[in-house]
Amino acid sequence: MSLGKKMGAEFFGTFWLVLGGCGSAVLAAGFPELGIGFMGVALAFGLTVLTMAYAVGHISGGHFNPAVSFGLWSAGKFESKELLPYIAAQVIGGAVGATVLYMIASGQADFVAGGFASNGFGELSPGKYSMMSVVITEVVMTFMFLFIILGATDEKAPAGFAPIAIGLGLTLIHLISIPVSNTSVNPARSTAAAIFADTAAMGQVWIFWLAPIVGAVLAGLVWKYFFSTSK
Repeated sequence: MSLGKKMGAEFFGTFWLVLGGCGSAVLAAGFPELGIGFMGVALAFGLTVLTMAYAVGHISGGHFNPAVSFGLWSAGKFESKELLPYIAAQVIGGAVGATVLYMIASGQADFVAGGFASNGFGELSPGKYSMMSVVITEVVMTFMFLFIILGATDEKAPAGFAPIAIGLGLTLIHLISIPVSNTSVNPARSTAAAIFADTAAMGQVWIFWLAPIVGAVLAGLVWKYFFSTSK
């Protein structure tokens, strides 16, 4: 498959993740009568990854997340030459997804962007958690996300079920960490939401690049040296 097609798949996958996941938070979570809440937002993020993994995962591998690309690279399952093009496609796809979401949301009377589903610590954390709590959460949750991805896509894992395990894994991660950081584990998603937030989210977005990438790389190294079945 050509690099251009792979980048296109990553663009659309990340576009859908941001539009679907952040969209559920911005458009639906604020309406109690819909009954969506944190659980609904968590499920929405999981469903975006599950659906796009089946739709275009066979083209690009279904990363939709710079941290995932870094984690697979550290595990020896992704080529260095494709790392930056994938990340570029993911960041652009996420930004376009956030732009479409903003265009929809701003059509409401008295619209205020507010946090716009962005991530943060301190006053920008849903539960007002400290920077250290957020860093630990993002490192550990991204580590586990990559661990799930690497295990579910291993050559000895049951064929065809990886997107389900990965989507449900991301749902669980959101259920745990939305109160802490509003759940990133994805630098492209964090950057996209911060662009439109009426808060200081962009000033904190570096944390949501650093912590997920560190967690992902650690997971890749652990998997490569202790659990890989390709040795």
